[in-house]
Amino acid sequence: MTAPVASAPDAPAKAGHPTILVFSTNNISDPGIDLAGSAHIHYNPGVRVMPLPCTSLIKPAWILHAIESGFDGVFIASDGDECAYLPDCAERASHNLGKAQALLKEAGHSAQRVRMAAICSVCAEPFAKHVAQFSQALVDLGPVGSR
Repeated sequence: MTAPVASAPDAPAKAGHPTILVFSTNNISDPGIDLAGSAHIHYNPGVRVMPLPCTSLIKPAWILHAIESGFDGVFIASDGDECAYLPDCAERASHNLGKAQALLKEAGHSAQRVRMAAICSVCAEPFAKHVAQFSQALVDLGPVGSR
């Protein structure tokens, strides 16, 4: 199954800057990510953002597809308990994350290539911090296929 996500990274990441596909939510996490940019808060230039209405819509196969298409990692900027569409969004998203990690393992990739954290509409600095920590973790893991 191919995913309706951003295509593989445009160019190889600069040394020390892994490519990360970020799934964000239109109403909750995307404004926080936009705020990081407009506030000129520095974060990994290898980040590509794909907004969606709800975190629970992210299919585990999309995450595997992103890794196998050249992204070093996938970060889910979750709407947490703030979802406007589903009262159990966080539980569904967590369940899907577990499935994605299992798919990654089955395909020979580290489950650590996917992370999720709640990012709110004013969480510019926390977003940048999460991306920095995840970027370092991906550098430590090495290229896709090495672990």
